[in-house]
Amino acid sequence: MKKYLAEMIGTMVLVLMGCGSAVFAGVSQPFEAVGTLGVAIAFGLSVVAMAYTIGKISGCHINPAITLGMFLSKRISGSEAGKYMMFQTMGAIVGSGILYVLTKDGNSFTTLTGANGYTDVIPAFLAETIFTFIFILVVLGSTSKGGIGEMAGLVIGLTLILVHIVCIPITGTSVNPARSIGPALFQGGEVLSQLWLFIIAPFLGAGIAAFVWNGIDTEI
Repeated sequence: MKKYLAEMIGTMVLVLMGCGSAVFAGVSQPFEAVGTLGVAIAFGLSVVAMAYTIGKISGCHINPAITLGMFLSKRISGSEAGKYMMFQTMGAIVGSGILYVLTKDGNSFTTLTGANGYTDVIPAFLAETIFTFIFILVVLGSTSKGGIGEMAGLVIGLTLILVHIVCIPITGTSVNPARSIGPALFQGGEVLSQLWLFIIAPFLGAGIAAFVWNGIDTEI
């Protein structure tokens, strides 16, 4: 149970910090808006922070797509994967709820979902699939036997920053179903109707990444 609770807390922090940076980026304040780069860095740093906080407890997936990749690579069981995903989604909902309370009286709530927004479904689906593939491939490689060990958390966080820098203009970047589900439940409307893409595409990308990694990993 401790590792599932760790995943819930870690995902809550990811949503609170990452989506929070997007929510408040455009709010009138005595500082310049953080912009695309700032949001990307916020997501990446959230992963780094949690990796070195809960990594020893749960492995710090904080992303159902990562959990799927780990399951398909036979690093965790199906039962564990299901519970990981459930608690990750719960954490995302808690983080989104906190943001909702902080923004419900302001004008920034429309940016709460961050990832849920596109005008052309095909480029959006391809982007979420491809960038999730790249991200999960890095996760699987850096955490594998003979990988980079304690540096994995930093490398994964930096990769997430890179993914956000490129993908934010296309979809806002999700590559994480839980990170999209939580905010969408509070946003509702069109955002909720688009949620399917931010669940299916990341899972597809994760599945492809696991297939590719299982094919090229010399330790298997």
